[in-house]
Amino acid sequence: MAASNTQSKEDTPTLPLLLIHRFPSFKLSFFPFLYTKYTVLDQHADPPQTRFADLSKSARLMLCVGPTPVTSADLDRYPAVECILGSCAGFDHFDLAACRRRGIRVTSSGEAFSDDVADYAVGLAIDVLRRVSAANRFVRTGSWPARKEYTLGSKVSGKRVGILGLGNIGWRVAKRFESFNCSIAYNSRKIKSQVPYPYYANVTNLASNSDILVICCALTDETYHVVNKDVLEKLGKTGIIINVGRGSLIDEKELVEFLIRGEIGGAGFDVFEHEPHVPKELLALDNVVLSPHKAVLTPESFAALEELVISNVDAFFSSKPLRAEIELD
Repeated sequence: MAASNTQSKEDTPTLPLLLIHRFPSFKLSFFPFLYTKYTVLDQHADPPQTRFADLSKSARLMLCVGPTPVTSADLDRYPAVECILGSCAGFDHFDLAACRRRGIRVTSSGEAFSDDVADYAVGLAIDVLRRVSAANRFVRTGSWPARKEYTLGSKVSGKRVGILGLGNIGWRVAKRFESFNCSIAYNSRKIKSQVPYPYYANVTNLASNSDILVICCALTDETYHVVNKDVLEKLGKTGIIINVGRGSLIDEKELVEFLIRGEIGGAGFDVFEHEPHVPKELLALDNVVLSPHKAVLTPESFAALEELVISNVDAFFSSKPLRAEIELD
């Protein structure tokens, strides 16, 4: 059925052209629906679309699936593209400078994943502090009868939480930690005048006033390795760090050394600098919780993404405002 849709719509170029840009393994569950309304152009369609090379040069709208890179060279191949619809919370996989030069509008997943990632960030913090995963291993490996005693965890309630990036996700992280009677402070590109939390212009100062440092900002040239040796030193031996943003926001090599030496209290990672490769030194540390970049993966988040993407495709072809558009200036 899918193959039939692919071929029939390919032969009906009077429908609006929608260019799909993805890795071969990346798909979205609502692709079949798109075929019913648009001429979907997919380089990795099965069976292959014989007119892809010809029609893709006229496509004005691109749907980028997951973190598939969109480079200046990609945009050269698709000269008519006016807008790129992203399906990720981050946008470091886009050549934004090239988009800006060409006047191409770009969107992200907006708030579609925000609740789930915020839940996950708090879950990682609870796990690290209360040693939930470590306790699970302690029981499963038979250590409980043999050793009797188990290393104490740390209280979550009342901690000082520093949030790096108070956007859609960071705001939700803050509200969840408020339920634990935690105090909140933040660093962001600019002061958020509508929020009641203290603002720190310097990440080092934020770390020195935090017990839990949660990283959920966008990865840009300015935020690459924003968490460095100086920040980790200020976080200190009892502080923990949680990263649900991008791996390269942290100087991972430096962080591994701090964890091995016991110079920070622990860490929870859903992202890594060289995914899917994880530093082997982390695997043996009980104060570190590891996750394979899956914080966004729930049926509810994908339903929200489907609604957003379909809405934005319709909006583009109807000349209506787009949702979750990224400011390129």
